[in-house]
Amino acid sequence: MSLETAKGNALRPIAPAKLSHAVLRTTRLKEMVQWYKTVLNAEVLYQNEFLVFMTYDEEHHRLALVQVPGLVEKPKRCAGLDHLAFFYSTFGDWIETYERLKNAGILPRVPIHHGLSMSLYYRDPDGNGVELSIDNVERSEWHDWMRHQLGKNPLGVSFDPDELARKYHAGVPESELRRYESGSANNSDILSRLLE
Repeated sequence: MSLETAKGNALRPIAPAKLSHAVLRTTRLKEMVQWYKTVLNAEVLYQNEFLVFMTYDEEHHRLALVQVPGLVEKPKRCAGLDHLAFFYSTFGDWIETYERLKNAGILPRVPIHHGLSMSLYYRDPDGNGVELSIDNVERSEWHDWMRHQLGKNPLGVSFDPDELARKYHAGVPESELRRYESGSANNSDILSRLLE
């Protein structure tokens, strides 16, 4: 099949401008709404008895939650979407979000320093993965890092978020807090914790 217009000019492929939103089916609508309001500091822009649209920025909605009759729980370790990822602009915002969520009783299942980023992996009330991250590498270096550094340890190494927060508040320079040593490429423990 050819990508040509009626005039014979080839149509150029155009990538989307951004990823707009995610829609999650749920059997726990109220619990999910409260969890995402707490975790993402999201605002409900529209809600009825089975549908909720939420956002945390200028987008009309970043997340929609749908509860319809007949939904069943998904089995653990099933195929499908693994997680949604949300990035923070500053190291301080990321650390303070971790502390706020911890105070609310929401703890990450797995903290991973990927090198390129540092991530806290959570599970929402339906068991969907949610990653809260901070970038460690300048945007201009992202693609090069993925091509040439990721293979040294594709998953990364675990870290202690409480220790990281303590050092952050003690004034340890961010460059030291973000330092990455790829460690062993045997990630079986991290992988099994991510899949829990």
